[in-house]
Amino acid sequence: ARNHGRFVPTTEAHGIFAQINEVFAKVENLQFSIDALKQGEGGVFSFASAPSISQHILPRAVKRLRLKFPALRMNINILKIEETVDYLLLKKGELVAMSYKIDHPGLVSHLLASGRLVAVVPVGHPLAAQHEIALADLAAHPLIGIDPADPYGRILSAPFAEHGLPFELSIQARFAQTVNALVAANLGVAVLDEFSMAAAETPGVVVRPIAEPTSFKTYGVVNAEVSRSIFADELIEFIKAEMRAAVAARGRG
Repeated sequence: ARNHGRFVPTTEAHGIFAQINEVFAKVENLQFSIDALKQGEGGVFSFASAPSISQHILPRAVKRLRLKFPALRMNINILKIEETVDYLLLKKGELVAMSYKIDHPGLVSHLLASGRLVAVVPVGHPLAAQHEIALADLAAHPLIGIDPADPYGRILSAPFAEHGLPFELSIQARFAQTVNALVAANLGVAVLDEFSMAAAETPGVVVRPIAEPTSFKTYGVVNAEVSRSIFADELIEFIKAEMRAAVAARGRG
């Protein structure tokens, strides 16, 4: 309508303009929420890891995640394999990086990487002079390790059983980092997975390939009924990348 030669909104148009302004405001708020999500604002990303992966690989992957989502708040737990099922089914976290494939109808295990087991001996030990160490040579010395009844310990002891060799532990520990520390104290030798020994330097110990073929696989375990967030997807990719780098650093891949 015209008023003294000027166009002015009619009563009906005022209502339309109000709705348009409301739409623009909602779009602006949506864009703000999207931008916040890209930065990781507005929530807490909870996830967990097996002890062996948490020692070296996980911190590097988390650093990558922080660089991509600077404002993301995180809650990280360290779990044994038997604790993982409840953690995921009770939705305490989205993802667990594990050293064992969990067979459960409510969970899905995604392969992260395939690596090997390695021999860990004290600096100055007679076996440290060898380029690679045979299982029989390890079995001839006091062994430090994880209980073979434990799923992780079963993986570490399996090559000895496959080759008809004894796996008698002089010292039994619960975590790989404890085993490593005991070897560094010159109390025996051990077999661990290469991802738990992925540090650039391992004071007090020498890490050598095992002469016989071995295999060690890691998995990202999630709740089958829960959609993964962008943070979980990104962390899975970052863990894979760090594990590939760890394998390459040992002269393979």
